[in-house]
Amino acid sequence: MEVILLDNIGKLGGLGDKVTVKPGYGRNYLVPYGLAVPATKDNIEAFEAQRAELEAQAAERKAEAEARAEQLNDIELSLVSKAGDEGKLFGSIGPRDLADAISSAGIDIAKSEVRMPNGPIRQTGEYDITLHLHAEVDAVVRVVVVAE
Repeated sequence: MEVILLDNIGKLGGLGDKVTVKPGYGRNYLVPYGLAVPATKDNIEAFEAQRAELEAQAAERKAEAEARAEQLNDIELSLVSKAGDEGKLFGSIGPRDLADAISSAGIDIAKSEVRMPNGPIRQTGEYDITLHLHAEVDAVVRVVVVAE
């Protein structure tokens, strides 16, 4: 299935690229979420007419993400959690907990923007957490987990 991308999508392409994707990915994800349109003749013409407007919107979203990243790179969070003698937490700290803690610090973050490739935090200590704010913008927040 050929689609025209309406936004920058990591590892797939940029705004306005005509790419071939598997039909299910295009039909069930890209098109319903407004990230792409099927590459028909009419859609190609309509996209070319709106290209400048879409590029301006994409640049604005990227600028907003970069501004948020600058604010977030200066933050060091300290989270208090119940832990055993060796520093093992009772429970864990996941993306939702981190998003709530960052939001309480004054910057709105969605749970889906928190990247934890090693899984939830289960030990006390210092961690660098990556926040994926935009396809091209990431921020790193230092999180210190201490025992209660």
